[in-house]
Amino acid sequence: MTNRLAEMTTDQAKDAVRTAPLAIIPVGAQEQHGGGMAMSTDTVRAVGVAELVAERLAGRAVVAPPLTYGVSPHHMAFAGTMTLSPATFAAVVRELVDSLYQHGWRQFLVVTGHGGNNAALSVLAQEYVHSDLTFAWTPLTEIVSDLITDVSEVHGHAGEAETSQMLYLAPELVHSEQLEPGALTFDELSTPARLSRTKQGPRMSVGFDVYHKRGVLGDPRRATAEQGRLLVETAADRIAAFADELLSA
Repeated sequence: MTNRLAEMTTDQAKDAVRTAPLAIIPVGAQEQHGGGMAMSTDTVRAVGVAELVAERLAGRAVVAPPLTYGVSPHHMAFAGTMTLSPATFAAVVRELVDSLYQHGWRQFLVVTGHGGNNAALSVLAQEYVHSDLTFAWTPLTEIVSDLITDVSEVHGHAGEAETSQMLYLAPELVHSEQLEPGALTFDELSTPARLSRTKQGPRMSVGFDVYHKRGVLGDPRRATAEQGRLLVETAADRIAAFADELLSA
């Protein structure tokens, strides 16, 4: 039987509550990824990894339909980007969880392909600490950061790692001839952009047009499908290992 909730009948879903107690909810974004990648990039990666995780769990998880909009105000300078406020995003995820809770699911794992969703998910997780359900969430690229090598000093959004993942998961959505480098070194960044990238100390956010006119961090031309396979499959392995422990607790 499929592990995709959207492809199940209601009778199959009723059975899945017993056999697949973990509900995985992929969340992404509708936002710019430079001139060479589709704006669905974060959703595509979240769904791809979520389905690989479910496969590794061998029938113990279902994958809910993705939430294709995220928290993206920092990309609104670029055409086609659509955003939810953090409060609205959290409310939507909360109501999706509540819907599945009413049908019997008690364990939830949100897989986010967009870093802009992280803060809202972290706050939402706090709300469930003393509830009778388990709510976990995970980023993608961050959990395999140890495998990201030979990249630009400044890298991240629409850069080497994300583009590699898309070349592995959905190469048809990567327009290789239109890939172009963005901000590559800290010396290139304006003071606000540089301050927003600090690892310690005060925090601030800036629009991605402040980083670079194309909203790209790194050089996507250096991306390879082989590197994407390593990042995607390892992320799925690590998330599945976490979920396996969760289900065994």
